[in-house]
Amino acid sequence: MFTPGKRRRYAQILLGSAILAFGLYNVHALSNVTEGGVLGMTLLLQHWFGVSPAVSGFVMNVLCYAAGWRLLGREFLVCSAVAGGGFSAFYALFERFPPLWPQLAELPWLAAVLGAVFVGVGVGLSVRAGGAPGGDDALAMVISHVTRLDVQWAYLATDLIVLLLSVSYIPLERLLCSLLTVALSGQLIGLVQRWGRPKPRREQKAAEPES
Repeated sequence: MFTPGKRRRYAQILLGSAILAFGLYNVHALSNVTEGGVLGMTLLLQHWFGVSPAVSGFVMNVLCYAAGWRLLGREFLVCSAVAGGGFSAFYALFERFPPLWPQLAELPWLAAVLGAVFVGVGVGLSVRAGGAPGGDDALAMVISHVTRLDVQWAYLATDLIVLLLSVSYIPLERLLCSLLTVALSGQLIGLVQRWGRPKPRREQKAAEPES
């Protein structure tokens, strides 16, 4: 049954998906500033091996969600279905309207920062509630769960690996913009996820002044 707690949880996930879809449509799609992770890897495989992103993206997303379901449980899969379905629905809705800031196509550095804010807040809200809008998010949540790293460092690690491989074909300015946006968005995701929650015991102990 949908208890009040679950309704609030799903509402938060959908809000995060809406913010993410809004940012990707109005910022990333115009500026060609990309994220790392699964999206960046699909573009890399397409460039060097001719593998369609439709195929590689589907396979990688399925593998990431399968790993998340195995390690994080059934509720993770349900929340991720809400997040992913919400993202698709909101993106289709936003596509019915012209982009709000077409001038961002000529301002990649501004787009990198603005896009990071939308991605960081949108994904952060979904992850905080236990859902992953995309395979990248599921992978970062799995890495965080296994290694006990904060989720923003899991995002940064996977994104940096893909972006370093992308040096082989992406122009330097675009790559630097992508590096900026993944670094900022990853930190924002971690900030939103932890906001208002008690610090882990090890952090509380480290923060206590010595007597």
